[in-house]
Amino acid sequence: MKVSVLYSGGKDSNYALYWALNQGWDVDSLVSLNPGRDDSYMFHYPCIDLTNLQASCIGLPLLEETVSGVKEEEVSELETVLSKLGVDGIVSGAVASEYQKTRIDTVCHNLGLKSFNPLWHKEPVMLMRDILGAGFKVLVVGVSAEGLDDSWLGRILSEKDVMALVKLEEKYGLSVCGEGGEFETFVLDGPTFKKKIKVLKSVKKWEGQSGILSILEAEIQSKLNSFSKDNS
Repeated sequence: MKVSVLYSGGKDSNYALYWALNQGWDVDSLVSLNPGRDDSYMFHYPCIDLTNLQASCIGLPLLEETVSGVKEEEVSELETVLSKLGVDGIVSGAVASEYQKTRIDTVCHNLGLKSFNPLWHKEPVMLMRDILGAGFKVLVVGVSAEGLDDSWLGRILSEKDVMALVKLEEKYGLSVCGEGGEFETFVLDGPTFKKKIKVLKSVKKWEGQSGILSILEAEIQSKLNSFSKDNS
């Protein structure tokens, strides 16, 4: 099976890639869509401009495209982008958004591609534990929910943080895995990375009840162990 992965740089798309490689599939490329605005219904915005660093660490080609970020219009733009790929299917990290999954499935159907959503409706706490347990180093780069303050920005998620999110879910009703946009992430390292990313300079920007971590400078560093398609 030859596939491309919709890749935002966050924890879910990275775990979906990990899943695809573990199927023994030929992952032809990563596809990053930059909506150019933070209110896109379809695409992740924070740090989307740094997916080129992640693709270099992973060792896969990256197709980067800019879309309008306008509801429904960006779906048509997605179809145009995916029509350029010579693959059998598309893998996405959709977890609970019916809007997102339905439109990805429809675009794939229109193009004669298979649509794979390996994280779909996975239990949130289990998903978070699976991601962290696999060895992904997940950096929080955006928060937008009651109960999450600026101390979460720049945090590398741990099991302790997962339990804190469970308590916040009980109190405020937020999603433990951030599927409702409560928090956004950027992966610095993981089992699919042949090299890793180190953030050298960043700044927190907070407004009202939400904020983002802008990564101003980052570099790729070597690491001892890696995961490759050859040993998947």
